[in-house]
Amino acid sequence: MKTSKIFNRPENLLLAMAFIMPLVFSVWMALLNNFVIEKAQFTGTEIGILQSLREIPGFLAFTVIYLLLFVKEQKLAIISLFLTAIGVTATGYFPDVYGLYITTIIMSIGFHYFETVNQSLTLQWVNKDNTAHFLGKMLSVKSIASLLAFSSIWLLMEQFSWSYKATYTLFGGIALVFTALIAISFKQFPIHVEQEKKLILRKRYWLFYALTFFSGARRQIFVVFAGFLMVEKFGYSVADISALFLINYIFNWLFAARIGKLIGIIGERRVLKFEYVGLITLFIAYGLAENATFAAILYVVDHLFFALAIAIKTYFQKIAKPEDIASTAGVSFSINHIAAVVIPALLGMVWIINSSWVFYIGACFAFCSLCLSHLIPTNPKQGVELKFQEQ
Repeated sequence: MKTSKIFNRPENLLLAMAFIMPLVFSVWMALLNNFVIEKAQFTGTEIGILQSLREIPGFLAFTVIYLLLFVKEQKLAIISLFLTAIGVTATGYFPDVYGLYITTIIMSIGFHYFETVNQSLTLQWVNKDNTAHFLGKMLSVKSIASLLAFSSIWLLMEQFSWSYKATYTLFGGIALVFTALIAISFKQFPIHVEQEKKLILRKRYWLFYALTFFSGARRQIFVVFAGFLMVEKFGYSVADISALFLINYIFNWLFAARIGKLIGIIGERRVLKFEYVGLITLFIAYGLAENATFAAILYVVDHLFFALAIAIKTYFQKIAKPEDIASTAGVSFSINHIAAVVIPALLGMVWIINSSWVFYIGACFAFCSLCLSHLIPTNPKQGVELKFQEQ
């Protein structure tokens, strides 16, 4: 394929951006727990506050629709990538509580605006029949980037004794260069359906909103506290955490695209029911874990369920009006983060009392999602958003 054809396909732009974001964000995430404990003496309270601050831009993701009055979605995605890279680069230079809070907010604004716009562009540019498979392929590309990031962390910090500052600076700088290259190389692609430039909350999307809300609440417990459990309770090092992430992303690299294709075959309802039953079991097991190896197995298995969340996006694409996608992407990210803003700080205080309770609460969230998943129709489409609407 000629180089010009590569840069003339919007799917390739989506995949290129999908590579850059996890390349830089994975470094921030993998180093975070060790960095804040070793350099800033964080406890469960401070890490909870930091993670709540990180989620505030996600809660405000609905504001993306107002930015689209002035900036096209594709350009906003590029700007957001730049901002994420700047935030990650700066992280190593401010190893104190307030410095980390500020750099985290900068990084998070870029990250959440990018994810919002990227989801919108994907659902607009990719055909419905191919979306689940493409989202799986995108997850595979993200996994390759994360594998590169985590293996590099292990090589640089364990074998060559690089500092946190140098590592954050290197990957933030690489992301800045790569983002500049794709900004120059890809043309501006057209949007086939003009998007609504105002906030939209439609009654018929309520199930999608509810699934998104509990997904955000549940995910925070894994993202914030499962990793913190590994470091604080079981004494895992940067190398140990990186090894766990490597295992996780190798699986996604190998199987995410196939999982996406499978979702297209067996349907969102069955996939999500399976995911939620598995998560209930996993969270209860986290609460009972007293062995480092057992906890690591749970951590890996937990991550494997992430690919199944593709089904929530494809469910929405099937029931949504095409012109609603951009606005609803912003609204859904805000809904996803309503609980995410509050939960880390609140559960950080619960953590100090009894860390197991945090994971039992996660099991309750997963149970709520399981109940909601029974309402998804076998063949969702516009006008058939709920199971009882099927003929």
